[in-house]
Amino acid sequence: MTSFNQPLGGNQMPRFGGPATMMRLPAQQGAKGLDACFVGIPLDIGTSNRSGTRFGPRQIRAESAMIRPFNMATGAMPFESLQVADIGDVPINTFNMDETIRIIEEYYDAVLAEGCTPLTLGGDHTLPLPILRAMKKVHGPVGLIHVDAHADVNEHMFGEPIAHGTPFRRALEEGLVDPKRLIQIGLRGSGYAPDDFDWVRQQGGRVVTAEECWYRSLAPLMAEVREQMGDGPVYLTFDIDSLDPAFAPGTGTPEIGGLNTAQGLEIVRGCRGLNLVGCDLVEVSPPYDTTGNTAITAAYYLYEMLCVLPGVKYRG
Repeated sequence: MTSFNQPLGGNQMPRFGGPATMMRLPAQQGAKGLDACFVGIPLDIGTSNRSGTRFGPRQIRAESAMIRPFNMATGAMPFESLQVADIGDVPINTFNMDETIRIIEEYYDAVLAEGCTPLTLGGDHTLPLPILRAMKKVHGPVGLIHVDAHADVNEHMFGEPIAHGTPFRRALEEGLVDPKRLIQIGLRGSGYAPDDFDWVRQQGGRVVTAEECWYRSLAPLMAEVREQMGDGPVYLTFDIDSLDPAFAPGTGTPEIGGLNTAQGLEIVRGCRGLNLVGCDLVEVSPPYDTTGNTAITAAYYLYEMLCVLPGVKYRG
């Protein structure tokens, strides 16, 4: 019988003690023998406004200490189903974006070579680009569920082709994402031109603005998303600034009028049944998160992502 790793329980060690890993799981070097892993990318050299996301993975891990292994709402039993560990952080080059992109891609090449599904703690939103480059080598172009206040399809930022506002333009240009299986949820705020959100639509993707989400459950939307994604491989990227800053103030580019935390849960839980090949949670900036609420929310969403991975068993 397979013995699965378990989070360290609160009755074995106080929640404020024990290892500083995601959910106080065992730590290991590399992804060998794992079905899924938590991995941090302490990156903020791609940010354009308030920095600090380099500290995101560490704070998300700290705030994950309260999460227990059994999902009472959905019945998911991830730690009775998958072998999971925290494999630490990608050793980025904090002074060189091009080198950092190369390091991340090679790191995820190694993770995917072990047949392991990565759950990434960010870090700024530049990081999905090298991850998607690694994903394409294994899965081909993936479907993409992109939850964000911003489209992140700028042509350049200050003349740079790679930054946290450009990754999905590059991903589409490079054929990393299937545009017909692309949806962006939560876009809002002001722009530079009336058609700022239209580029993805022109490529064949779907855009659901925050205003379309106000005052409603997103469960029906996610039923449509599941139909759109079909049986093919899907990657979920979740920018914490998709949430209203009332819920998640600790981020670099906040926009009012965003999603609430329950809608965020509906999006993640609505991914159950999809062929998820990877997920990330990005743009947590602890210097602007004085209560810890942003990192707490991020930690729970990462746990919920684990709960909807293929192979997770459910009670009953």
